[in-house]
Amino acid sequence: MIDFRLGQEHETLRKTVEEFAREEVAPVIGDFYEREEFPYDLVAQMGRMGLFGLPFAEEYGGMGGDFTALCITLEELARIDSSVAITLEAGVSLGAMPLYRFGTEEQKREWLPRLCAGELLGAFGLTEPGGGSDAGATQTTARLENGEWVINGSKAFITNAGTDITGLVTVTAVTGAADGRKEISTIIVPSGTPGFSVSKKYSKVGWNASDTRELSFADCRVPEANLLGVRGRGYAQFLSILDEGRIAIASLSVGLAQGCVDECLRYAGEREAFGHKIGEYQAIQFKIADMEARAHTARLAYYAALAKMERSEPFKKEAAIAKLVASNAAVDNARDATQIFGGYGFMNEFPVGRFYRDAKILEIGEGTSEVQRMLIARELGLR
Repeated sequence: MIDFRLGQEHETLRKTVEEFAREEVAPVIGDFYEREEFPYDLVAQMGRMGLFGLPFAEEYGGMGGDFTALCITLEELARIDSSVAITLEAGVSLGAMPLYRFGTEEQKREWLPRLCAGELLGAFGLTEPGGGSDAGATQTTARLENGEWVINGSKAFITNAGTDITGLVTVTAVTGAADGRKEISTIIVPSGTPGFSVSKKYSKVGWNASDTRELSFADCRVPEANLLGVRGRGYAQFLSILDEGRIAIASLSVGLAQGCVDECLRYAGEREAFGHKIGEYQAIQFKIADMEARAHTARLAYYAALAKMERSEPFKKEAAIAKLVASNAAVDNARDATQIFGGYGFMNEFPVGRFYRDAKILEIGEGTSEVQRMLIARELGLR
């Protein structure tokens, strides 16, 4: 018999994050969102709570937890706000995790303690302006010259890349060619390195309280020792990181989907139309029931992927399924929640307005829905 209940430690963590999200994030995040301002104080609080160090070993300043702990945290945060959730997700699974998985002991000890404490944020420089979903089409280059990597190129849509506490960006770059194929490696570029510039913030449809930038490298020089992992294995390394990240995005998507249910239940019990609470009308009841079913099903999908990952079993297909199902649930629930709220759902002062704006990117970031379907098909043996 499969037991989907959380263990005591995970349940305690869930309740702690739920309380933080409702008491600290909910009252202020709307103003940050409207001002398109990064919530440094909230990030600092999450750092003090140990959230940025959840899946990392204690010897590097982490909490000694697991990836399940991170996903539970992301779900609870996203029930209130996705900007805060994506800042944590990107900082952990994309910023710090590559160092933890592939870094040298020196690299880990230099960067991980401050990343785990939330004192610094890391970013993941993969996507390029002309590449999009085709990450293998990397145009950024890095050549060795006198013991230094000389990097030239650009990256697009990079989360956490330009905050005041951004410490490094790990970038993929072409470092040569082998058998007619590009040799792609990953290189650590500390913030402030000459030749490394960060654009102004994008004007975005959603995630307005998170930081997203374009990066440029013009003869940017870093030490040869800043190579992360094995030369020529950068693309493969980041594919494995993305598999894990898709489960994290699925959990965030479930949080948004569940947050829509939460808001609609409250509103349906307060709002009156034609002499009755709208929650008494079957049309509203059925819509909310469908929303709950989507969130529940998506949660089971990411739990299943997590279980295989935590057992060190292959989980690429399950991660893609979770990301596909959960992002669809988030978009569908956000649309239905906005409909239930009517005109108020179109107002930014109500959370469902933010949810509606934030949901769509979940079908795009860390692999579009089309990419997830392609991965699932390939895992089924279709070529």
